Amino acid sequence: MALLPGEAEDEARCSSKGCPADAVWALVWNNPRLHTPDRRKTWLACDEHRVTLADFLTARGFLRDVVPVAEAPVDPGPPRL
Repeated sequence: MALLPGEAEDEARCSSKGCPADAVWALVWNNPRLHTPDRRKTWLACDEHRVTLADFLTARGFLRDVVPVAEAPVDPGPPRL
């Protein structure tokens, strides 16, 4: 789950399945087979799930950056044609 336009940081929850914890980290990623090079998607993570979510993205070559939630980019969605 990424921060959506208008969503407050204090509403952000961890993206790990079933985790109700507040997000602390934003894992910024991109799947080069699906996304343009400048497109960034975001998963949110609590301290407990930061490593496992990052490992999942890293194993696939998708992870681009890990930043505090306050610095998470807003995903504008795919370009409109």
